[in-house]
Amino acid sequence: MTRRWIHTCAGNEVFRMRINLALVLMAFFGVSHLQAQGWPSYGGDPGSSKYSLLNQITKDNVDDLEIAWSYRTGEGEGPTLRAGHFGLQVTPILLPDEAGGALVICSAFHRVIALDPATGRVRWEFDPEIERGRRGIQYKCRGVAQWHDERAAEGTACSWRVLTNTIDQRLIALDARTGQPCARFGDAGTVLLTPYIDASLPATDTPGVQTYMPPAIVGDTVILGSSVGSKFRRVEAPSGAVRAFDARTGEFKWSFDPVPRNPDDPEANSWTSKALAITGGANVWSLMSVDEERDLVFLPTSSASPNYYGGTRPGDNRYANSTVALRGSTGELIWHFQIVHHDVWDWDMASQPMAIDVERDGKINPVVVQLTKHGLVFVFDRETGKPFFPVEERPVPTDGVPNDILSPTQPFPTAPPPLAPLSLSPDDAWGFTFYDKNACRRIIENLRHGEVFTPPTTQGTAIMPGMVNNYGAGAFDPERNFLITNPQRFPLFIRLIPNDEVDPDLAKAPMAGLPGGPPGFIDGTPYAIERGAPQVFSPFGSPCTKPPWYTLTAIDLTNGEIRWAVPLGVIDKLAPLPVPIKLGAPGMGGPIVTAAGLIFIGATADERFRAFDIDTGKELWVTDMPTSAMATPITYEVDGRQFVVVAAGGHHAYYRQKVSDYLIAFALPEK
Repeated sequence: MTRRWIHTCAGNEVFRMRINLALVLMAFFGVSHLQAQGWPSYGGDPGSSKYSLLNQITKDNVDDLEIAWSYRTGEGEGPTLRAGHFGLQVTPILLPDEAGGALVICSAFHRVIALDPATGRVRWEFDPEIERGRRGIQYKCRGVAQWHDERAAEGTACSWRVLTNTIDQRLIALDARTGQPCARFGDAGTVLLTPYIDASLPATDTPGVQTYMPPAIVGDTVILGSSVGSKFRRVEAPSGAVRAFDARTGEFKWSFDPVPRNPDDPEANSWTSKALAITGGANVWSLMSVDEERDLVFLPTSSASPNYYGGTRPGDNRYANSTVALRGSTGELIWHFQIVHHDVWDWDMASQPMAIDVERDGKINPVVVQLTKHGLVFVFDRETGKPFFPVEERPVPTDGVPNDILSPTQPFPTAPPPLAPLSLSPDDAWGFTFYDKNACRRIIENLRHGEVFTPPTTQGTAIMPGMVNNYGAGAFDPERNFLITNPQRFPLFIRLIPNDEVDPDLAKAPMAGLPGGPPGFIDGTPYAIERGAPQVFSPFGSPCTKPPWYTLTAIDLTNGEIRWAVPLGVIDKLAPLPVPIKLGAPGMGGPIVTAAGLIFIGATADERFRAFDIDTGKELWVTDMPTSAMATPITYEVDGRQFVVVAAGGHHAYYRQKVSDYLIAFALPEK
């Protein structure tokens, strides 16, 4: 396989030598788990490089791609779906041949479905029968994981397992070949997570604690994060503890609470005793990554409760808003780095940390890359947490609302450069015409604005940047040292409103406190919160800042320089007039990279799927989709044919598309 691949890609002797070197380095430094023909975990490999060695689809023939097969989960679309359904946003995994070789997905309602990877036909299905129609529940599942029991005889039941966690607080182990629950795991295949969640401080009303991202697996340990949806509504939210279970038996192994309630924790003294007693959240709602060889799991933690107001939790609030490295088998803290001190902007670490190997000056450096909502890129030594590029603490604004003491400094990496503008002024107002440009100028003038980390106020604050990177994160090409990512570049709005100025009836509305909804109370504080994007959009519905509003960007991690950035998406599905202008069509999801020098990405609100040239950023291929592909694609090879597969399910909350249930596979025409 490797020899054929080199001959196919070779353009000259130097290129062949670089490819050989890349393969040797990957094998030696722990990337050998990247199966040349498969996609065994959410990020392609446990470190989430999202890189494939496949090269059958090239820059020269990518324009010949066609739909090889499609599959629908049967959960409908548009108004037929209940409120709270986010559509199909799954990233599939491909089981190895010895585990049955199926392509495995989970639906928005957590059905686990195994498909033939060559045809899309259903091989088996498991339905956990979650209750539908619950208010406040986000019905979504973004992936499953697999685990091999090396103690079990090959071919026995559950020697290979699919592990899935559900929004109703269950961890389920299924036989990878049949989809039957593993009888010796938990109670007939299921571990109820509720007792472990309810036992956590500070709040025990925990139905809103959900698990919809795939678990991380290190050795025989299954590690789960969670979404704590109530943390923006109140101070005393449920704990955001990360919990680990035995992959063989389902027995509880350890937990790590990013709010350090243990008085022996070295960071406990940076919190007040009252804050430790009442603060929840700081949870890991996004994806974790692992370094199996070093027995490490990397957590991207979120903000502590409540979002947007920190008067009840003075101090930096460590380990919230951090990248945290734990020993996978025991939960022991190895290192941590806080990226946002005392968060009042909802700048969670939403992106999966990427455990990759960067070549610099002839040396291979194992690092962890953390992309952020505020557009800064942090790179850490994987073993120590020391910044790979220097990080400086710089002064930032601190004049927020009374009784909320903000951090006087925040960390800024000296490289790479920010992925979006870090300030906003009326002079930045942009419009298609003088009319909407002047309207945008007035909008910015009437809001608090300024440099990054300008805090929320009762006046209302235009936050710039708004939400640059989310769960799609990035992809890494080890041959070029290129990090590929898709940053958004537009402002958001936050306003804290004194409670006595809020309509109490509107504050009970389902959308209260959510983006675009009326103000909602933050229980336990003097304020309600109003937030969203429309408040900083023009009368024509476009962002009030200069495009592109969304880009595909290549960063050279050798020196931290941006090599290229191109607009990602056209605005015909977003603008009043259906004009396909390349100004960027923001969305969620991420890219993948192949050894043939191709980038595949959906993640746009314009309902298209694309391929780009990694060397130049040139768009090489684009196709229309049934709705937006708000997920990360995968690629694999079956019977000598390379497939690229992506879920097209839309996103009902932010991007105004219908939600749906398509999984679509592309391939070159069969000869």
